[in-house]
Amino acid sequence: MTRVLAVFAAAAFIGVQPGVHQEPPMTFFITSAGSGDGANLGGLEGADRLCQALASAAGAGDMQWRAYLSTIDAAGGAAVHARDRIGDGPWHNVKGVKIADNVDDLHSENANLTKETILTEKGDMVNGRGDSPNMHDIITGSNLDGTAFTADGYNNCDNWSSNGDGSVQVGHHDRQGGGQNPTSWNSAHGSRGCSQSALEGTGGKGFFYCFATGS
Repeated sequence: MTRVLAVFAAAAFIGVQPGVHQEPPMTFFITSAGSGDGANLGGLEGADRLCQALASAAGAGDMQWRAYLSTIDAAGGAAVHARDRIGDGPWHNVKGVKIADNVDDLHSENANLTKETILTEKGDMVNGRGDSPNMHDIITGSNLDGTAFTADGYNNCDNWSSNGDGSVQVGHHDRQGGGQNPTSWNSAHGSRGCSQSALEGTGGKGFFYCFATGS
């Protein structure tokens, strides 16, 4: 009896209620808003700031957040790969559901990435194919393995700083639709353009993925 009381006292001391399951903190979400200016996010820095702001508003601002976005080699700058920006994992959504254990797991068939698990920082599900409006095109600029997507004439919307001519690679968070890789969450096809109307015209809203890289 003395041992049991000691365990309960220790749990109370550290702020844990005995018998109450503690969900893992949110370390992954899909943005509930984009820039409002198409693929012009203010570069990677602007995208990271939006991830951080949305996470802070949801009570998770004590962690460092990064956007899952790649850039291409341009103007003398080396390409940046989305897979290298997001830490080591594991990652959980706002409801505590595990998405993936690590970077390799995230880019494999083992990843738990579906319309039902890819939630916003508010815990909302994002419209997919068949919903009105369809918003399943999620901007990434990435290949299936999370490296920077490149192709002849592809400009990555000037590495997330343009709302004009060009294209960015998008994924389908609901794992449905058309394109070269219609069931891919991160690399389904290219966008119709870089403007807000162009992204919406191909079934998107300018949303992207955010991952916590640590405290």
